[in-house]
Amino acid sequence: MTQNLLIDLNHVAKSFKAADGKSRLILDKVDFQLKEGEIVALLGKSGSGKSTLLRIMAGLIPADKGRVAYRDQHIYGPVAGVAMVFQSFALFPWLTVQQNVELGLEAQGVPADEREQRADAVLELIGLAGFGGALPRELSGGMKQRVGIARALVTNPDILLMDEAFSALDVLTGETLRNDMLDLWEEKKISTKGILIVSHNIEEAVMMADRIIILSSDPGTVRCEVKIDLPRPRHVEAVEVRALMDEIYGLMTMRHTHEAASDAPNTRHIGYRLPDTDVSRIEAVLDMIAEAPFNGRADLPQLAEEAELSDEELFPTYEALSLLGFAVLEKGDIILSPLGKKYYEAEQAEKQELFGQQLLIHVPLASHIRNNLEIEDNGSLSEQPLLEMLEEFLKADEAKRVLEVAIEWGRYGEVYEYDYHTGRLKLPEASEE
Repeated sequence: MTQNLLIDLNHVAKSFKAADGKSRLILDKVDFQLKEGEIVALLGKSGSGKSTLLRIMAGLIPADKGRVAYRDQHIYGPVAGVAMVFQSFALFPWLTVQQNVELGLEAQGVPADEREQRADAVLELIGLAGFGGALPRELSGGMKQRVGIARALVTNPDILLMDEAFSALDVLTGETLRNDMLDLWEEKKISTKGILIVSHNIEEAVMMADRIIILSSDPGTVRCEVKIDLPRPRHVEAVEVRALMDEIYGLMTMRHTHEAASDAPNTRHIGYRLPDTDVSRIEAVLDMIAEAPFNGRADLPQLAEEAELSDEELFPTYEALSLLGFAVLEKGDIILSPLGKKYYEAEQAEKQELFGQQLLIHVPLASHIRNNLEIEDNGSLSEQPLLEMLEEFLKADEAKRVLEVAIEWGRYGEVYEYDYHTGRLKLPEASEE
């Protein structure tokens, strides 16, 4: 055993049963280590199993396959040396701040006097001295998350797991709390030996982490690792930091081999997946790229700032623009293709025609729907068989979302029409025989 190894995952896999009883593989062959003295950030798109992986490390759910160990001991249940901070704060509204913080200590059987002393100390450390008697409803979002962090730290954990801990906060509050946590870590005011952060915010990961692990999706597996040697505190406008952010954006937007293999045996269904974005956002982002200050080529971090949207909201739109052939992703930049420029300059009718053409060329689900409509005698088709087909490899709610995206895109591109009352698709009037 490596002396300073805290968490060790070897070939970990996890599946869940969907409502239809079918097993869905969430994580597969995940290898990961967390060592003493490091902060690691875990990035990945929706479906990469980031939060599931954290819960496996905390012992809240078991892995189906592989080895999961804390300090070389197999994890079979909740681990005393591991604490977790949640995105949703997860405070009990009927308990005071002090009582919420003391909960973990009470579960460990710590005497009341010691609980109170330790809770007072950590509340002062985290900037909440004097708020012990307040109820959660009296606190701001940032203060509620401070309570969540205090509740985790009061148990003196070896490892702190942070699941989107800053994402529910406004930008300034999240940045302040993030910096306060880094100060506690750098000044060794907390006993924690390692921190693992799950995030969708690339800037946050680059500013905090010593290593960034990027997961691919469906199922989640480690795609790549980026080591960061820059000292903290880091300045977001520094050349080295911006270069790192560009590198991570490039890796996040690059399609992984198994994600791109839609024509390979047993993976053909992947071609039916669609990014979760709508036409209005696709066009709004395309317009932003085309116009000043970007003029056809945008730095992704800067574009996110200009759009005032999170990376998680924008990634599906970048994917859609790339999928439809309107843009190319290159090393943290997004560049309009000649077709994308033509689309930007076109009148509305031509835009819809171009969108429809690209949809049929590049989106297998849309072409599948159109082909089936053309062979139907009445040019009409119920959505139910399409849902059933998608549910062969997607969860029911994801299948429904994918079909809704395909319907919206297809209607806009005038590839087919849809009747919301009957749930039926049909050929556009001009296309009917």
